[in-house]
This record gives sequence, C-alpha cells and structure tokens, in this order.
Amino acid sequence: MADYFISVLLGIIEGLTEFLPVSSTAHLRIAEALLQIDLHDGYWKMYTIVIQLGAILALPVYFRKAIARFLSSFPSGEQGDRTVLTHPLGLTLIAFVITAIPSWLLKKQIGQNLENLTVIAWAILIGGVIMWIVDAVFTRPRTAHMEEMNLPQAAWIGAVQILSAVFPGTSRSMCTIAAAQVAGLSRSAALEFSFFLSMPTMAVATGYDLLKTIAPHHHDASDAAIAPLSMNVHGWVVLGIGFVVSFIVALGVVAWFMRWVRARGFAPFAIYRIVLGVGLLMLIASGLI
Repeated sequence: MADYFISVLLGIIEGLTEFLPVSSTAHLRIAEALLQIDLHDGYWKMYTIVIQLGAILALPVYFRKAIARFLSSFPSGEQGDRTVLTHPLGLTLIAFVITAIPSWLLKKQIGQNLENLTVIAWAILIGGVIMWIVDAVFTRPRTAHMEEMNLPQAAWIGAVQILSAVFPGTSRSMCTIAAAQVAGLSRSAALEFSFFLSMPTMAVATGYDLLKTIAPHHHDASDAAIAPLSMNVHGWVVLGIGFVVSFIVALGVVAWFMRWVRARGFAPFAIYRIVLGVGLLMLIASGLI
C-alpha cells in the first residue's frame, strides 16, 4: 500500500511540475529526500522515466489539432510564405538539434550536477530571479503567435535550453519561456513554442535514459538496470499508477497553464522558485536533507 501511495504522489509531482517553469527534477529530488526512497535504484529509476513519459504524452494529446494543422501545411505554411527552415515544425527541430548536440557532449557534467542538491537549489533560485526580471522587462513582444517566429529566434531559444540540461533545477520550460520573451515572443507564443520544443527534447532524452536503464551494458556499466520481464504484478501496477496519474495531471496542467499565462504572466512562478530555492538552501545548510 505504501508503494501505491508513493506512486500516486510522485505521479502528481511529475505531472504538476514537468511543464510549469519550476523544475520537475528538483521536485522529484526533494521528494526523494523527504520520502527516503532511492530514485537511483534500478526500479525507481525506471519508474521516474515512465512517469515522465506519461507527462510527455499529454502534449501531443492536448496539441493534436495544432500538430495536424502544422503537418498539413508543411513546409510552405498556411500562408504559403514558409520554407523547411522557417515553418514552425522546422524551427522546432532546429532548436532541438541546437540543444541536443552540446547536451550530449556535456552528459558527464550533467550527471554530476544531477547528484548535487546544492547546484539544484541555486539553479532554482537564480532561475526564479531571471524569470521575474524577464517577465517584467520584456512586455512589448514583436511576435504574437508561434506561426510568426523566425530562424534566429528558434536558434536562440534552443541555445538557451542547454542551460536546463547542464544545471538541473534551472527548468527546461523556464529557460525556453524566458529566452523566447527576450527574443520578442508574446507570453502565449513563448509558452506554446516551449511546449512544442519539449516534445522532441523530452522524448529523445527520456528514451535515452530508458535505454541506459534497461540495457546498461551498451552504455555505462555503472548504470543501474532492471529487466522488465523480471518484474512482478505489484511492480507493474505501481508503474502503471504513476504513468496514468502523471498523464492526467500533466494534461490538466497544460490546459490550465495556457489559459493562466494569457491573463496573468509568469511572476507567481518566479516568486515560488525564489522561495523554494531559499528554503532548500536553508535545509541543506542545516543538514536536514
């Protein structure tokens, strides 16, 4: 029963925080410390990957109409003024590639930072300050809709997204949203492009982590592994609960977040990050986590 409760709780945390600019990685690490579970254990490592897949699935479900529209208009666009390099889907893939290559080369540093709760705490705090400043300063966007984006804007957003990989706690969505606002996108356009960019980014990153977990002999021998066929019914049920809960919560969060941002902006999330970062640093300093 305890495992079922933990699965529901972690599924909720993942679903709530994956697409909000508050860092799901940080919240899962905090939950790990407070619940005294080892998310680096083979089973729980796979579990965190699976619930992230649940959250990822919420995006193509929510944006299914927009995805269908973009696919049908590729590459010339709905107005006939786009190319492979300037169509929204092309811009999404370009931003993804710009992020993916440096992130792959820096994977050892990324792994070390994932283990460092102090780095995560500072990333949460500094990211909150930056987000608050950007949201307050860049209030006159030049690009109102994602369909109006250009290549330099997409390249800039992809480059900034690298920070979220190198410094866990920075938040992938915070980096892409703030970068998009600096590049002249409106809040809603910044958020929509952030969601679209997260689909290939998270799918590839999560797929790679899953491959390392189930087949470590093809990668680093130090990676923990779990063979799915050796799992019992209890293990599969716990896994399924987390996946479903994460998907449902993430789907609700995406729908709510799109409505919220159009009316209110990102300042409340920046304040939350600052409070969380300071609180986490105090807990670390006191030795409580």
